[in-house]
Amino acid sequence: MLGVGLIFVLAVGSQVLASRLHVPPIFVLLPAGFLAGMATSYVNLHRLLGSAYPPLISLAVAVLLYYSGLNVDLHYLSGPTRRTVFWLVGLGVPVTAALTAVAAAPLLSISAGAAIVLGAVLVLSGPAVVGPLLAMVRPAERLARVLTWESNLVIPVGALLAVIAVQIVVESKAGSVLDWVGDAAVSVAIGVAGGVIGTVLLWLALRKLALVQTLGTSTQLAVVIVIAGACDVLRSGTGIIAAVVMGLALANLPGFDIPARLPFLEMPIQLTIDVLLVSVAATVTPHELRPLVLPTLAIVGVMMLVARPAVAFLATRAAAGLTRRERLFTGCLAPRGVTAAALAAVLGAQLIRAGAGGAVRILPVTLLAIMLTIVFYGLAAAPAARLLGVLRSPRTRPLLVGGDAWVIDLGRTLQLAGLDVLMWAGLERQREQISQAALQLAPGELLASVTADRADPTGINTVLLLTGEDDFNALAASVLRHSVGDRVFRLGPPAGGRGVVAPFTGGDVLFGHALNRSTLATRYEEGARIVALRADCDPAASALPAGDDLLFLVRSDGRLDPATRRRTPTPRAGDTVVALRSAS
Repeated sequence: MLGVGLIFVLAVGSQVLASRLHVPPIFVLLPAGFLAGMATSYVNLHRLLGSAYPPLISLAVAVLLYYSGLNVDLHYLSGPTRRTVFWLVGLGVPVTAALTAVAAAPLLSISAGAAIVLGAVLVLSGPAVVGPLLAMVRPAERLARVLTWESNLVIPVGALLAVIAVQIVVESKAGSVLDWVGDAAVSVAIGVAGGVIGTVLLWLALRKLALVQTLGTSTQLAVVIVIAGACDVLRSGTGIIAAVVMGLALANLPGFDIPARLPFLEMPIQLTIDVLLVSVAATVTPHELRPLVLPTLAIVGVMMLVARPAVAFLATRAAAGLTRRERLFTGCLAPRGVTAAALAAVLGAQLIRAGAGGAVRILPVTLLAIMLTIVFYGLAAAPAARLLGVLRSPRTRPLLVGGDAWVIDLGRTLQLAGLDVLMWAGLERQREQISQAALQLAPGELLASVTADRADPTGINTVLLLTGEDDFNALAASVLRHSVGDRVFRLGPPAGGRGVVAPFTGGDVLFGHALNRSTLATRYEEGARIVALRADCDPAASALPAGDDLLFLVRSDGRLDPATRRRTPTPRAGDTVVALRSAS
């Protein structure tokens, strides 16, 4: 009980600390687990669970890979970005795996089979590490889109490669080449068949039974665990293949509102990742790590200084779509992440049981490589982006949700003030009016438009919820904060309103107490209009006339600063003041 409690405290505490330090959580989780494993044996799940440890870790990895597959909706990947990402993944995964394996075998004195599996594991990146680095560096939107998509797509592709590599290595110890290739093909077939069966079960549960929210989430986890477990019973390692197939299938089949379901899966998945990383790191001892530091440094050097630049140069040249400077920066960011550590624990254990020489070194080398790549790219990526001039403009790109006349007027005004405005409305009549006003209309459903940012950043960094439905604004603010963070704002409900949830949910409330949804709409109907004024050099001279209400400031660098119930921004020279001017 003490050991389990310590593991959860370390897992959640590391997440909290990482959020305060603004670093990828894995950067805190791995050292925390490693240090805890040195200090006490209570946090070593392998010792606590005994023979139950390998299957539980394997099932946890299957759930993680299923969730990763759900984030790869290829409908959002198109045009030059699609070609570039496919080249980066299609060329990068085998080339990086091969170069890493070639370097690892002599440097670590391990067998060819263990080196091949290590190379396959070390191609795995992921949005959990790439996302925070991109948020810190803020490269241009097109470049960020390519790198984010690559980090999402490389997980299922790399995981499948790693599992197939293990099957080939294990089966190659007996029989002819034809026999072990055939056995590996059977393993893949079992995994794919399990994935198809699991997809059918999930389709029946989520579509036919219409299970939503908590029950739908529980059903997904149950199906993934049962199918992955059943496949592993038939042949070890095939459950991971089934989980990847299920995730990719559900993300790309029509009729599933995956973006709306993802927030409900995030909590159990994140907790699983945290516990998994702490537990895995706690099993590695200083005695195992000490002789591996220098060889791992050399291997990481091959990955970062040879493999990644070569892959980025060849892949982006073949696909085009990026400038020369953006192509150079693509070779400067490829950290390894959570999935690499999880797969190293599972697949390394399989090779150890199969008697592969040096397989015991796969996990500690992977953990060291993860830390080294995060540190290197964390220190080097931002200076490289500045040197190459590929940083994103600080300008705000707002999404205005609503189609009333005053909202369209606001969109036009912000666009005239220099912002790249995107709008969304649910009614077809309102969407037509938005298009007629020459404003860009977001396609699809609201959640899909915004949460596509998980795999395809659209540059949306502020959401303004301006519909005439207070409860919709309030609920959407709570959901969209998972994707946009604290830059979600909503109209305030009327004073004394009887909304179901509007007064009690999140999202910063726009404008002052006197300017709520009903008073704003009424004043606009009475002739008030939204105007944009240039702030003078003297702030005192920029005061609004009596009867005008400050709505937003568009700062001189393009940032949108809204007036809210918590604060009223102060104009500075060069700013644009967006205000509601009463009818004269």
